[in-house]
Amino acid sequence: MAHRDSIPWPHAPPHFNKASGVYMVTAGTYRKQHFFKSRLRLKFLHEQLMTLSDRYGWQLQAWALFSNHYHMIATSPKEGGGNLSNMLSHLHTVSARYVNSLDETPARKVWHNYRDTPLTYEASYFARLHYVIENPVKHGLVAVADQYPWCSASWFAQKASPAFQNTVRSFKYDRIKIEDDF
Repeated sequence: MAHRDSIPWPHAPPHFNKASGVYMVTAGTYRKQHFFKSRLRLKFLHEQLMTLSDRYGWQLQAWALFSNHYHMIATSPKEGGGNLSNMLSHLHTVSARYVNSLDETPARKVWHNYRDTPLTYEASYFARLHYVIENPVKHGLVAVADQYPWCSASWFAQKASPAFQNTVRSFKYDRIKIEDDF
């Protein structure tokens, strides 16, 4: 029998997302390396996120993609959130293969893990939606979020009603706890 001290603890949090609803996901690259540091790489990651979220039945509400991490908020398919890990695994596999092929480093580890959080309270939902939309500003990449091409800010400004935009912007996000030290 193995001694309990020799049993390794998993490096990633468990993902129990079976219920339908809205989820926030944050994923980071291995050792926070900037694998997606070019416009070409971010464009590929963005296109894959759009394609795969649609294929797996997830409706994106906000996203922000960066050179070493991303955030997204999405509504699960009616059947529930059980396929989220499959969708993210697919996204991480195709994007890792892509950057590894560009860098001629086959089988290099690109993604570390992800965290998913069901958003069950209205205030939490609106604050996190605001946070993701404004995330390029938080990271100092642009002065105004809709200037950053790999986030949902310009899409949100075009598609959401002015009343909904005002509602989202009225929720502060400075007190929410999101791992975002990338």
